[in-house]
Amino acid sequence: MPAINNESAPKKTSTGYDFSKIKKDLSLLIFLAVLVMFPFIFGWITGTSPVDGPSKYWQGQLITFFILAVYAMSYDLLIGYTGILSFGHAAFYGSGAYTIAIFYKHIVPRLVEEGQFSVVIGSIDLTEAILFIFVLLIVCLICILLGLLFGAVAIRVKGVYFAMITLAMADALYILSKATDFVKWTGADEGLHGIPVPEWINPNAHRLRFYFIALIFLVFIFLLLRRIVNSPTGKVFVAIRENESRSKMIGYNPGVYRTMAFIVSGVIAGLAGSMSAVWNLGATTTMTSSLTTINALIITILGGMGTLIGPVLGSGIMQLISQFFYQWFGPRWPLVFGLLFILLVMFLPHGIVGTWRRKKPEWKAGWGRMYKLLKTNEEKE
Repeated sequence: MPAINNESAPKKTSTGYDFSKIKKDLSLLIFLAVLVMFPFIFGWITGTSPVDGPSKYWQGQLITFFILAVYAMSYDLLIGYTGILSFGHAAFYGSGAYTIAIFYKHIVPRLVEEGQFSVVIGSIDLTEAILFIFVLLIVCLICILLGLLFGAVAIRVKGVYFAMITLAMADALYILSKATDFVKWTGADEGLHGIPVPEWINPNAHRLRFYFIALIFLVFIFLLLRRIVNSPTGKVFVAIRENESRSKMIGYNPGVYRTMAFIVSGVIAGLAGSMSAVWNLGATTTMTSSLTTINALIITILGGMGTLIGPVLGSGIMQLISQFFYQWFGPRWPLVFGLLFILLVMFLPHGIVGTWRRKKPEWKAGWGRMYKLLKTNEEKE
């Protein structure tokens, strides 16, 4: 029987356990603690309240970053771990946004104002909470159906042909969102704005609360995806990416696992779109456009494909770049970013996190040799 290589377990050394993984999680916990304390620390530094002033503004920037990071991680599951290049990921993101926007714009007012739906337990009114959970379940169901559709296409065509078909499928949804035939429901080119979200989650009225909700959402999705990619199913995703023929030869059905990847990735992207719709109090046709997919692709390449933490880092960099480059370069900032992105791909082809992980042993060995050389020279002197 071949030996089992359990890399996820801590390795014993002469002094006990290897705490490298614990150190890595510790850095993530420190980063999380900084994000938790940010509104209060920034408010204290600026001498303002955490719920008002500059702190409130930067909370909004971080909320956008949290949602964008979840969307990018969902795309990384496809391209980074399963090796699927899709240009139609905006279909999931836009579907989630429009589903929750249509629900709260057209359906909830009829149910609540006309008294057709009400859930009260004792003195606690659970109507808004139940409706919110219900619409999230609808988002998941729609994204599952879309994932099955994309997965069925992935079984029949691959490579560039599949990428073009996903682009066409997403564009079909984009055209439907702009169609004047459905202007009553989707708002056509103008989109849906001012949706009456529940008061307890309204980002304008309760910015700090929504900040923590978005942060919990990011942490939960990150832990969920990390558990998935480290599971046996996640290892099969990677095997299909590396060598589909060999994975098929040892008994795995690539079509089934591709469909699973599309479903999981699509549901997470749809939930990110829902959060974006709540944050922006509306949904627009941009959310279903190919540009939204391209942004996810750029962010994933920027941070590092197949790393999970890479898309999170890429999302933060993208948010900062879009914020400051516009102030520095005005409408020409995409051109400057494009040139910067070309240089990044040339010198860091595996992204920031991917290149760091690949080059870290080499750099560590180089510093070790330099340290030994300096120590030897000191002893000679």
